[in-house]
Amino acid sequence: MKRTIIKILQRVEAADPATPFAIELWDGTRETFGEGEPLFSVRFNTEEALRHTLANRFLGFGESYMDGSLDVEGDWDRLFRMGLGSKFQHALPPVKTLARFVMLRLKTRDTHRKARANIMRHYDLGNDFYSLWLDRSMTYSCAYFATPETPLEEAQEAKLERICRKLRLEPGMTLLDVGCGWGSLVIYAAQHYDVRATGCTLSENQAELARQRIREAGLEGQVNIVLKDYRDVEGTFDRWVSVGMAEHVGKGFIPRFIRHIAKRLRPGGLGLLHFIGKDKTSFGDPWTLTYIFPGGYIPALPEVLQPMGWHDLRTADIENLRPHYALTLDRWHERFERHVDEIREMYDARFVRMWRLFLLSSAAGFRYGDTRVFQILFSHGATNELPLTREELMQAPLSSAPPASP
Repeated sequence: MKRTIIKILQRVEAADPATPFAIELWDGTRETFGEGEPLFSVRFNTEEALRHTLANRFLGFGESYMDGSLDVEGDWDRLFRMGLGSKFQHALPPVKTLARFVMLRLKTRDTHRKARANIMRHYDLGNDFYSLWLDRSMTYSCAYFATPETPLEEAQEAKLERICRKLRLEPGMTLLDVGCGWGSLVIYAAQHYDVRATGCTLSENQAELARQRIREAGLEGQVNIVLKDYRDVEGTFDRWVSVGMAEHVGKGFIPRFIRHIAKRLRPGGLGLLHFIGKDKTSFGDPWTLTYIFPGGYIPALPEVLQPMGWHDLRTADIENLRPHYALTLDRWHERFERHVDEIREMYDARFVRMWRLFLLSSAAGFRYGDTRVFQILFSHGATNELPLTREELMQAPLSSAPPASP
């Protein structure tokens, strides 16, 4: 067992020789790799934790860390960079890889019942929990940073503004936001662009807080939140948007999701699809899909673009916000750790470890791995509503220039 882990870690060291690290075992054995003071150390508190990690890679590592049978000290970011660079998390036997693929495909059969249950497991953890570490607008998606030092609140508002400009929103337009979360985008669009907005969500907690915020903003009658599956939404809209929803649709339901867009977006209207994706199809990370986003599937860009073409949804612009999500997750993690005692009191130590691992590993995945954030701007059929250049695209329409923030 010890010889096996040493051989594996020697290969890991070869992938990133500039990162010294240490491994400690339950019997006091300590091995160092690389030159210089270790930047991080991983301690296996039990032999079972080591076996589980060797057999199941990141899934085993994550489960062992959650249970406290594995600990990490030092630079988590360098640990994940090394792991991603060495492809440690993917080095599984073909039979086990196939079995996991089948399991994940079964979990992503996005029926109405499964969709609601999956959303409740993640988004209905409680508004109090999310309010501790999200920004004041409760925006739970990738922010847009002018610089690495930009405050999170400012970066999230910049993201909302960027989306509104891309959509060329005008007063009186109708906007549908699929997977609206706590309502930050529909509220912002109504306040700054005077649109009539509808947001839909499957989370009762999100819907309740979003409606409260709409009342407080005096937007009742202009902004509406519906608690229903996107497949049950009716009507047509001038603009369609979805931020962070496509990842929950499930692999087999992507074409149906795209067909929904074509039904709800008027001919000539503009839409924007913002989602976590990849450049090519992959099995995904079983730990995250088991413990954080059950039923989720990270689509490859071609899996989205092809069905868009089938329904005459014409791509106008694609932007990759990958580094912005790494910075967003960094900010969320900093805030999470400032409130870790409160969160532990709300739930337990295992929950804290689970979410810490999620935030840290996700940031590294965007920074060093193959995870992307795509923003696709498109039209339903031909349109003359788009400007000639991207620079013009990012200018606010003259008839709806947003007021300065208070």
